[in-house]
Amino acid sequence: MRSGRYPLAVEGPVMRAVDRLVPGVSTVTRYIRYHSLYAAIAAHAEQNGWDIAACRRVVRRSEVLLAALQHHADTDPAWLAHGTDRVRRFCAAELELARAADEEQLSQSYSPRRWGFWDQYGGPATVLGTVDVRDGILRPGRHACPPVVKELFAPLLSLAARDVVSFADLETAGQAALGIPCAAEQEWLTDVLTATRGGGTHAQGDWEASDRTRRATLRILGRAIDLHGHEGDGYQETMRSAVAFGAEATTDPVLAAIPETAGWRGVLLRHYSVGAWRRLWAALVADVGSKDGEADRSAEELRDWLAQQAPDAVVGRVLDDLPPLKNAAGQLLPVERQLLARGADAMTHVLLLMVGALRSREGHLPGDVRAVFLGRQRRWAEFLDPTWVDGLIDDYADRPFRDLAARLVDDMLAQSRRVALAKLRTDPATGGLKIFSRLHLRNERYFKTGDEGDSDIGTRIPQLGSLAAQLGLFAVRDNCHTVTAQGQRILETNP
Repeated sequence: MRSGRYPLAVEGPVMRAVDRLVPGVSTVTRYIRYHSLYAAIAAHAEQNGWDIAACRRVVRRSEVLLAALQHHADTDPAWLAHGTDRVRRFCAAELELARAADEEQLSQSYSPRRWGFWDQYGGPATVLGTVDVRDGILRPGRHACPPVVKELFAPLLSLAARDVVSFADLETAGQAALGIPCAAEQEWLTDVLTATRGGGTHAQGDWEASDRTRRATLRILGRAIDLHGHEGDGYQETMRSAVAFGAEATTDPVLAAIPETAGWRGVLLRHYSVGAWRRLWAALVADVGSKDGEADRSAEELRDWLAQQAPDAVVGRVLDDLPPLKNAAGQLLPVERQLLARGADAMTHVLLLMVGALRSREGHLPGDVRAVFLGRQRRWAEFLDPTWVDGLIDDYADRPFRDLAARLVDDMLAQSRRVALAKLRTDPATGGLKIFSRLHLRNERYFKTGDEGDSDIGTRIPQLGSLAAQLGLFAVRDNCHTVTAQGQRILETNP
């Protein structure tokens, strides 16, 4: 039995929209410097005619070298290279590079993945166009590594041919260490990330659709920082303040002129419902014991677990007691934020689901926003989506809220079972079946093999903001985000 990452499969609409709205960035691409490293490797691979094995060998060894440059313990956590902690084991009197990057014993190396951290940067790099992959071989992309940036990594790549590297020799590659990009690197990757040419000029015909979409999202984030950065929130909440609630999405001259603004409003509102399901499910599973413990639960006991937390009122009365979703001018009010500010108990998450259901009703959101908010792949309601919850609200309007709570538990258990069975696979090693779930049923009793994660799924906004900050487009002043003069010029955030 193995666990599944998305036990209720409620994340799809947000994940698909984010994939479309933030191309070339992922939740695990933290540093601009790695994009430069892989582009430089691709340039050297083409120059030297490296095959797939040679590319993989150099990728792994280069990643080890980049981490080894920070083998001393006083490295700034903000610039901690991937794999540094594991690489330190190979840094005694000198760097045992061959052992650290060993491809035969991956579990004992710096990374258990054959391609190391290229696995998490490779997809975004090919979308950005900094690297192309042909039959598994790294080659320059449509935005090839500039010669100056290629030379930046030349000392490091020359060390990759050695099995053992002294710390004195390692220091000769110090210019490649993680940190503020050099001028040529900054100019090149700023152009790539923002879909501009030298000097910050954007011409739509010069760029692919994914580039233009990424630029649009960056402009939305930049404008949101101009409007709300002084509030001291992170990138995601700053963008939510400008786009999800209030009138700025349609009245601000910059935001209103960007078509992707509507998509982001839909995503950031639906994100609340997705997070509520994830936390509610995690709380339910946390109440269940393990296979060998005494806290296994029946379905009735799990229904009671949530029903006993429900308010003593009918569903319609609870709806009436919710804060208004709009003001007199028809602008969306931050009800979701108000609910979360009260606490994070199970009933808070149920109320968030109800708010999402009300927002899904026709006429509440503009058509383009609602389409992204629903994120449907079919015309009808999907299991546990906001319109599904809205149907339950109608069915249970005159019934006690605890009955609705019990029904939600039944629906979660049923959906969890459907998702697990859909992922059922045969284990070639044993001939048995692999069940991707943490919650299991035996003799009408539920037990768990581990707890579920309750974190929100990523929107990539924090990572996009961080990359832009590394390129000098955004900055932090007095713990508040700001857009630099260069960022305002390149992203055109001033009306």
